[in-house]
Amino acid sequence: MSSVILINLLTQTLRIATPLIFAALGGIFSEKSGVVNIGLEGMMVIGAFFGVYGSYVTGNPVVGIFFGVAAGGVLGLIHAVLSIHLRADQVISGTAINLFSTALASFLIFKLFNGKGGQTDIVKGLSYNIPDWIKNIPLVGPFISGLNWFVIIAIILVFVSHYILYKTPLGLRIRAVGEHPKAADTLGINVYKIRYLCVILSGMLAGLGGAALSLGITPLYREGMVAGRGFIALAAVIFGNWKPFGAFGASILFAFGSAFNIFAQGLSWNLPSEVYTVIPYVLTMLALAGFVGKTTGPIASGKPYDKGSR
Repeated sequence: MSSVILINLLTQTLRIATPLIFAALGGIFSEKSGVVNIGLEGMMVIGAFFGVYGSYVTGNPVVGIFFGVAAGGVLGLIHAVLSIHLRADQVISGTAINLFSTALASFLIFKLFNGKGGQTDIVKGLSYNIPDWIKNIPLVGPFISGLNWFVIIAIILVFVSHYILYKTPLGLRIRAVGEHPKAADTLGINVYKIRYLCVILSGMLAGLGGAALSLGITPLYREGMVAGRGFIALAAVIFGNWKPFGAFGASILFAFGSAFNIFAQGLSWNLPSEVYTVIPYVLTMLALAGFVGKTTGPIASGKPYDKGSR
């Protein structure tokens, strides 16, 4: 395999992994605080849609990113109210958000785009310009040139998330709330406040993942473009043992399956295209089947907290 093909495969893997990384980081914050977020898929859908819509109405993709993040945060707030304040079943709440988001985006794409849909000729994507001297560096230059700003932001956020969760007092509070909320409460930690913060942040990161998908690869929104990535991100959270670096590695693994799918179709292997298409999903199932019993999630994850209960 030539260096050019290898570099293309690696850069494509990172670009495909980026939306998964954002959503997986969001899932980690939510579950570390004790709230299961099945709604990552819907939050990515709404983030992808409003990312494109923000770019469409303002002509500025950066504003579109903020639109997507804000929309994801709103869904995170809804999930937080249902799961924390109303103590609804968190899986059902997340499933409802997934159904609602998909239907809402399908409805709004005809209303807000004046019947045109999210097409590339009316939406501006986020440009990626790097100095020529970097592009001219052997191997490194072509590799960096094949990335985009979303990839760089995602890698930075992995380190930031790890630092926050394991090196700061806030991270200690988040982990305490997710493991032993009653003990944390007796120490003066506001369990509800921490959980609201983490679930809303989870929605914002998932919305950023959706915007990275719609503005970072092809600047358009179409129905079904998220295609289960929110669930793959949730699998990356579990496979990565609820840790930022673990989720990053899992996202890379699943994205490699998709990148290899695109790469392998250019080879003359005489296999049906469907064989390549299912590769990332098969990897996800194999990873969960082989490792889900060996990972340990937060003890209080999925359990509503009632301050007045014993």
